[in-house]
Amino acid sequence: MSSMQQVTPGVSLTAQVTDMLRAAITSGEMTPGEHYSAIGLAERLGVSRTPVREALQLLEKEGIVRIEKNRGVRVLQISLDEIVQIFQIRILLEPPAAARAAEMVTKHELAHFRELHGRILDAAAADDGPGTLQADKEFHLFLMGLAGNPRLTALDGELRNLVLAQGLVTIPSIRSSQDLADDRRGILDALERQDPLAASAAVREHVTRTARLLISGVCAKTPGLSSDAYLAKLDQLTKLRT
Repeated sequence: MSSMQQVTPGVSLTAQVTDMLRAAITSGEMTPGEHYSAIGLAERLGVSRTPVREALQLLEKEGIVRIEKNRGVRVLQISLDEIVQIFQIRILLEPPAAARAAEMVTKHELAHFRELHGRILDAAAADDGPGTLQADKEFHLFLMGLAGNPRLTALDGELRNLVLAQGLVTIPSIRSSQDLADDRRGILDALERQDPLAASAAVREHVTRTARLLISGVCAKTPGLSSDAYLAKLDQLTKLRT
């Protein structure tokens, strides 16, 4: 598997293996429904079984895989209904957190936001789907972190992990690198102005647009499946703004 590179000495093996397995799932190299053994994965990575088993346990807690007795580990297939529910939660949680971040952001943190945004564009320009999604996740988790609620940041990270593999549907075939730049320009502008209301609105619009692209993309890959019902469900819980 191309996502499974050799480990780097001096860095936590479990953390490295977790990242490599998550990248393999995101890229589609590890496919939903198929079973994999810890021994086989360890051999491909050139490590012992212990960090692989620890990594798989972490991914199971995130809801990405399921460890099945005497059968190995299976990558879970997330349903469209679950995708809708996850994005409903994100639309409810992320805008107010972004508003708080806009109130608290410093010049140093703004510089880091620009750096993270640059990583998204670089990955997209290189046609690196998994890299683009990972960079996007880092951008948004840093934003959530500025709200000062670690549990919120952790929850947002878990929700993103659950749909990470499905996110490849929108990268890069539907959105160009310029689209990705424009998609976050409103967020960056609001943060630079320290405008809470604008930051909240920009994040809500961004997350909603991402959800719609993802749902439409998944449905487009499935003959006979219409996105209309799922897009309608997306708005049922989030249509009323406070």
